Amino acid sequence: MKLPVRIVLWVLCAAMILVMPFAISSPQILEDARWEIMELLDNESGWLFNTAYADEWEEAAPAYELPFDTTPGMKLNPANYTENGYEDESISVRIESIEEDKVIWRIAWVNIASPTQLRTAFWGKNVRSDKTGNVTTMAKKYNAVVAMNGSRYATEKKTHTFEVRMTNVRKTEPKAGRDILITDENGDFHVFVSSEGAETFAKDTGHTVINALMFGPALVKDGEVLKISKKYMYNPTGLEPRAAIGQVDKLSYVMVIADYVHRRTGEGVTMQRLADYMGQLGCQQAYNLDGGNSAILVFNDKIINHKGQERDQSDMIYFASAVPEEAWN
Repeated sequence: MKLPVRIVLWVLCAAMILVMPFAISSPQILEDARWEIMELLDNESGWLFNTAYADEWEEAAPAYELPFDTTPGMKLNPANYTENGYEDESISVRIESIEEDKVIWRIAWVNIASPTQLRTAFWGKNVRSDKTGNVTTMAKKYNAVVAMNGSRYATEKKTHTFEVRMTNVRKTEPKAGRDILITDENGDFHVFVSSEGAETFAKDTGHTVINALMFGPALVKDGEVLKISKKYMYNPTGLEPRAAIGQVDKLSYVMVIADYVHRRTGEGVTMQRLADYMGQLGCQQAYNLDGGNSAILVFNDKIINHKGQERDQSDMIYFASAVPEEAWN
């Protein structure tokens, strides 16, 4: 036990001895008090220490966060990498691969301290640009701890779409029958089936739309695995590589790629199997992103899933560290 704490305890003991003659109305009260003090003295960690310093510790704990804009995350500390993850005071990432029925599930479990660490980026100079490039380059540029492809929105520049990136608006014109994913200022996911309710959410709920993606379909909504329409775009019943992102809990997420075991022979999953899998992982909300050759997961500037030539993308979703270099231990 630290010296200041021991002194405090002895002072309390002395004080109780002085007041006992005036306060005790029963011998049992004295016995109970004696045992309580002994328990405090025997507890080397000392709940009195924890209680006395809890508020002070919380105030001293760093509250790292980033701006809601298109700037990169903080530079990453090489010492914080492990073989299968990365961890600092603001973020924890764990990568795993699970082979199952001719498919390898590439999974990144992510926990962050601030909603600002859930970020998106685009290749062009602004969100309205139609330029594209590879995700690995974007991930390195923006100091992504882990990143995956987005909605490849540039391919739909002539259609109605609902796309916002880090509060930068491209378009807010939902297309009938298309599902939307919105992330808000709290880092929470909101999925809107057939776009229903998305415009109302953006205008009337008091939330700030940080990101909005229109690709889909939605896979899990409010903890319920959705039944995927066979008519939804992007070959929902085909066996394809798939990419999805989900929210498991507050500031807790999972990024998933359904990858080929053997690229040449080809295999993959249907959209319904992907939805079921996201539900099994505990997602409360989950959303499908561009798949096929676009499906990519990048960690430590390297592609995690098996790929041939990397397809250019207009955008990506990534998680960043919020710890500045001067705060590295």
